[in-house]
Amino acid sequence: MPGGAVARAAEALDRIEASDRPEIWISLRTREDLLEEAAAIDAKVAGGEVLPLAGRLVAVKDNIDVRGLPTTAGAPSYAYSPSVDATAVARLRAAGALVVGKTNLDQFATGLVGTRSPYGAVRNAWDPTRISGGSSSGSAVAVALGLVDLALGTDTAGSGRVPAALNGIVGVKPSRGLVPVTGVVPACYTLDCVTVFARDLGSARAAAELMAGPDPSDPLSRTLPADAGPPPAPRVAVPTGEQLDGLAPGWADAFRAVVARLASAGVEVVETDISPLLEAARLLYEGAFVAERYAAVGSHLEAHRDLIGTDLDPTVAGIVLAGAKPSAADWARDVAHLARLGAEGRAALAGCAALLTPTTTGHPTLTEVAADPIGANARLGRYTNFANLLDMASLAVPAGQVGGLPFGVMLTGAAGSDRTLAALGQVLLSPAVDLFVVGAHLSGMPLNHQLVEAGATLLRRTSTSADYRLFALDTVPPKPGLVRVGGPGAGVRIEGELWRVPAAGFGAFVGGVPAPMVIGKVTLEDGSSVSGFLVEPLAIEGAADISSHGGWRRYRSEQGL
Repeated sequence: MPGGAVARAAEALDRIEASDRPEIWISLRTREDLLEEAAAIDAKVAGGEVLPLAGRLVAVKDNIDVRGLPTTAGAPSYAYSPSVDATAVARLRAAGALVVGKTNLDQFATGLVGTRSPYGAVRNAWDPTRISGGSSSGSAVAVALGLVDLALGTDTAGSGRVPAALNGIVGVKPSRGLVPVTGVVPACYTLDCVTVFARDLGSARAAAELMAGPDPSDPLSRTLPADAGPPPAPRVAVPTGEQLDGLAPGWADAFRAVVARLASAGVEVVETDISPLLEAARLLYEGAFVAERYAAVGSHLEAHRDLIGTDLDPTVAGIVLAGAKPSAADWARDVAHLARLGAEGRAALAGCAALLTPTTTGHPTLTEVAADPIGANARLGRYTNFANLLDMASLAVPAGQVGGLPFGVMLTGAAGSDRTLAALGQVLLSPAVDLFVVGAHLSGMPLNHQLVEAGATLLRRTSTSADYRLFALDTVPPKPGLVRVGGPGAGVRIEGELWRVPAAGFGAFVGGVPAPMVIGKVTLEDGSSVSGFLVEPLAIEGAADISSHGGWRRYRSEQGL
């Protein structure tokens, strides 16, 4: 098989076919068409042409025009056939990228759940019983499953960030206007942004940079002053404790661990009252700004009311049609209110390079969203809805797992701070080591502070495979010793916690581990092998075998300690 772009394209189509995830896609290019374009790219590279994205596979949200494929915006009755690519797509193709197909979305880009589509609900990449997040649902899942290298989404309320968090990938929402929206079906034209999903920050940022630059066809496109990156000792704001209320179980602890990791990397972290931003977030759907959605596609919904419930999603239709109700006076009032909130928000963040928040508040199931579509959606946008209203840039990055599902955080800054956010995001994504702990380093135990000081993040509670034993050692503070044993039935599963320790802090942490403890390889219940605390065999001579308790925390509790 020919190498380069042709081979990558053929492999991508094979992966898509094997994935059995038809709800991701609304349309796909034919194999013949895609391989023909790939061959042309290989020929250009062979001829010496420099194409920074040569052979990279891209999925495009189906409210963004791709020549040769219909644009539906998630509604078959709305479909049309564009004669040219959207500006963002054209710029990626000029860099050698290959568009594989168009992805499913919350209809008319109205929603953060990924379920509001006649083409089917897009299931989460990690847990098919949970939502993928929207509206850029198909794009995010296509990247998370490794079907493509990059994907384009759009973001008005958080659609380029919430799906990134819920699928464990990177989501870049550039400053408003940096990437033209020419060829994008508007949701709220003055607020919409073209976004990028990738599995790593470098790829996402490279694509965003390639798409940036004014377009005469988009009067809101612009060039912002060059971003020099964060200062040598940057300051980052985080919400107050009560502004983290309502997060999914374990998420507040996971967020605090990320904050600690950022602080350990030399970033000054300051707790800040962000109530003006959270109030501004509510205006996007609860205020007059929903009129922009009616201006965009309201006439189509009015003309096809008979299709509501079949071709047209009832929840989306209700939101958009309600946009006809606000008056000009309502709009003027909310514009003034937003201006005041924006000024208060900027004052609260003065001197800070960025605001760090959880990307969203939880990860509902498909069933939970079906039972409360409006409420669930509103909760997901708590930390995202204000960014475009207040002309801010945002970056969503993965930050470990809670309960076996991805947890993500988000950096948000002033317009033009895109490169600063990327530099801070890279700090959060720096190389790390996964470490399994079973004793005094567990959450709430005497030595847990050592992990926190090393910048570690709690990923999840888990257990070893069923061939370990645990012993109570005579140490100060009290510690257990974990030993792997052989033979059928000789061992049991031992409970513990899996932490992710930045590589920069791991060496110092390990250097402080006293004998008889050692760091070795531990096999977990899922069969994976990670670094973990073990003990020298001589140390367990005469020590009490506490394996029957299943773990150190339970042993201490049952002993009343």
